[in-house]
Amino acid sequence: MLRQMAVALAISMASGGVAPAAEPGLTPTQIRLGMVNAQSGAASGLGQGMRLGATAVFADINANGGIHGRKIDLLVDDDAYEPNKAIDATLKMIDQNVFALFGFVGTPTANAVLPIITETKTPLIGVFSGAMTLRQPVIPEVFNIRASYDDELDVLVTRFIEDRGAKRFAVFYQDDSFGLAGLNGTEKALKKHGLKIVGKAAFQRGTNAVNGGLVTLIDSKPDVVIMVGPYAPLSAFIASARKEQLKASLATVSFVGTDNLVNLIGTAGNDVVISQVVPFPGDRSLALVRECQALLAKQTPAQDLGFVNFEGCITAKILVMALEKAGPNLTRSGLTEALESLRDEDIGGLRVSLGPQNHQASTAVFLTIISGGKITPIQTIPKRAKSAAR
Repeated sequence: MLRQMAVALAISMASGGVAPAAEPGLTPTQIRLGMVNAQSGAASGLGQGMRLGATAVFADINANGGIHGRKIDLLVDDDAYEPNKAIDATLKMIDQNVFALFGFVGTPTANAVLPIITETKTPLIGVFSGAMTLRQPVIPEVFNIRASYDDELDVLVTRFIEDRGAKRFAVFYQDDSFGLAGLNGTEKALKKHGLKIVGKAAFQRGTNAVNGGLVTLIDSKPDVVIMVGPYAPLSAFIASARKEQLKASLATVSFVGTDNLVNLIGTAGNDVVISQVVPFPGDRSLALVRECQALLAKQTPAQDLGFVNFEGCITAKILVMALEKAGPNLTRSGLTEALESLRDEDIGGLRVSLGPQNHQASTAVFLTIISGGKITPIQTIPKRAKSAAR
């Protein structure tokens, strides 16, 4: 209660208690954006990836004269994937007079700042989360780019049923709003097939304490375990599951941070299926891939295009598209109108649409699998390799 009162007071102070006289974060030469996400801690690969992909786009825009003469100034703060830190950092961004917020990471952190977003009427674009709390009902200030967790889990569940004949699904999830979003999404997907979850176990955010949950899931005798968490605890879970010879297929959603997971788990992760919300970063037949690869190479030559920085690039491209469409007399309401006017836009291999009653640009889901210690795209989930079952 005390923290809620403190947040309410801070919001009032940040907004000046009255309507501002001019659009915040704008000058004749600058558009100031704010990014708050995990730049440190167990989920830092996600925040850093979003930042790298976005800054590659913004740097290119700035080098070519900006948007209607204004260059993008991106302020970045670290919340370490902790809701209280996200609140403090977001209030700081509001106090620094940002025009819009961009590229937040995580369901618990995004949910924590929603009261600030709605009270101050600050646009929030491209949260790295598929939670339905950010999507339904539509929040006027919040624009999602990626597909939802419900979208991802519907594809995962359906594919395991159709391609492997799976019937018994268990869920291993982070014990917070993100994990519950994954749990609920799995339940919804299974209900369509007349099935229910046969076992579930949770772990605490910020820990790798997974063994207790593994014992519970082994006892439930699942065909498939849907894992809902970031790369550090899930890599520990996968390693333990292999050691204890869990006789179940393993799958997870895009928030895991695929590239970080593969780097941690290597070949022990073989046969793990991961749903994605961006096209495969190695598919150079797509103009979108080629463009984001080139932009990233200019800014950080040592960085390969991966799933997270690719999402950062895509999200930034869509924001830039809307800023340009909003015209030289930029306002927050003008940005909202420009975003909501994007209809079936092909951005080089991915189609996006937004509207007043639709603040999720894409529903596209792509499946990948770890094979030989590397991530590869798949259309059909193959039968489990014998090595993965031992």
